[in-house]
Formats: sequence, C-alpha cells, structure tokens
Amino acid sequence: MNGPDLLTEHVGRLATEMGAFFPGERVVFRGKDLFTSLKDLDWLELYTYSITGKRYTPQQVRVLHVMWTHNSYPDARLWNNRVAALAGSSRSTGPLGIAAAMAVSEAKIFGGASQLRCSEFLIRAKKLMDEGADLETLVRAEIKEKRGIGGFGRPIVATDERIEPIMAIVREQGLENGSYIKLAFEVERVLLEGRLRWRMNSVGLTAALCADFGMRMHEYYMVAVPVFLAGMPPCYLDAVNKPEKQFFPIPCNMVSYEGVDQRRW
Repeated sequence: MNGPDLLTEHVGRLATEMGAFFPGERVVFRGKDLFTSLKDLDWLELYTYSITGKRYTPQQVRVLHVMWTHNSYPDARLWNNRVAALAGSSRSTGPLGIAAAMAVSEAKIFGGASQLRCSEFLIRAKKLMDEGADLETLVRAEIKEKRGIGGFGRPIVATDERIEPIMAIVREQGLENGSYIKLAFEVERVLLEGRLRWRMNSVGLTAALCADFGMRMHEYYMVAVPVFLAGMPPCYLDAVNKPEKQFFPIPCNMVSYEGVDQRRW
C-alpha cells in the first residue's frame, strides 16, 4: 500500500506503540501505566525509558546521571550557552532562549553530530574486529575518509577534564570493563601512538558507555540531548538580570567590513 491509500488509512488515526493520554483517567507510556508501573522512576530514568523502552540497573543509572551532570557548564562563552545568554540580553523569553541554545548544540564538531559519528564508528569497529579486522587499520581508514573520528581530539586543549571524574564513577559502579569502553581506550592508544596524538573526549567516553549499556546509535544520540541543558538557564538568567543588550557588545570600529561603501537611502 502506498500513495493516497496509505494516507487515507491514517486520516484521523494515530497508530503508535509509544503511549496515549486518556483524559481524566491515565497515561500509558510504552505499554506501562505512568502513574503506577513507572511511578518510582526519576526524570532521567523516565527519559531513557522513553527512548529505549528499557530499564537500567542502579549502577548504570548512576553513570547516566553523571554523564549529564558533568557536561553542563554555566559558562556563557561556550557556543550554545552564548545563545541562551544573548536571548536573555535581548529580553527574549527563557523557553525560546533555551530552545535555541539546545538547537545549536547540534554542532558538527562539538555536539550531536559528533555523538552520532562516534557511536557509529565504535559499533562498526567492534563488529569488524569481532570478524578479524585490525584496529589500527580501521582507525587509519576512518581518518583518511572522514578526516577525523568523532569523540577523539579537542579543538581547545589536548585533554578533557571530564574523562577522569566520569571514569571515577564508572569504576565505583564496577562498569569499567565493558567491551566498548575498552575499545574506546584502545582507539585512543592508537591515536596517541600516531602522528595526530588525539585523546578521547567526553563524547568518546559517553558513546562507549551507552553502547556497553546496549544502546543503539540513535538511542545514545537522543539520550545525550540534555547533556548541556543544566548549564544554559544560569547563562540566560545572568544576562536577563543585567542591563539590556550588554552581553558581549561589539563596537563598530571592531568590525572589519569590505563590502559596498556607505550609501544614501
């Protein structure tokens, strides 16, 4: 079935296994009652359940929590937080500012795009290695084709301050021996022994952890959506409580312009 017949079948009808709201009665969330079966979940447990349909162990949940908390920096100089601060400085609303900041978190180098690339590479590399492929060959081929590997390297400094604090919690919870975690550190070893000398960054670590928890590429990608969120409201509030339009103003004499000369209206 396709075309008009397929569209006609769905007119006024939503076919879904995700859930439903029954006004005045209950809410079904992926086949379970939100107010009874899922009543003991905290927000982030519910969020991961909404994406994967799975419940995680207390140890895994602890690691997932630190994955979110250790990536939220209240620094308005960061690319996505800057959008939230600009929204506050221009007196836009908080939800609009946060939504815009979340949208630009979908960055090729720093954010969502890097998460997808890293998860895809780790899952693909492990599958190929299980079939007998050599890791160094895979790493070289990935760099040659894509000029980098998501989750490894950092534009500002060589090291990532998040790795050791997150790994401390991972070790505390006894989850440091997952096959993807081991693979991620092996990729780092190969890179450090080569000419690039890239270290693993937070994306590489969290992608590996989520793969060890059984998450597929797009599940990890969606689970990682809120990782920067807690750092955004402070930047918005700081700017909105200061005089309007005072966030990083740029004097005209600092702008280098080589376009059309001044014209009369």
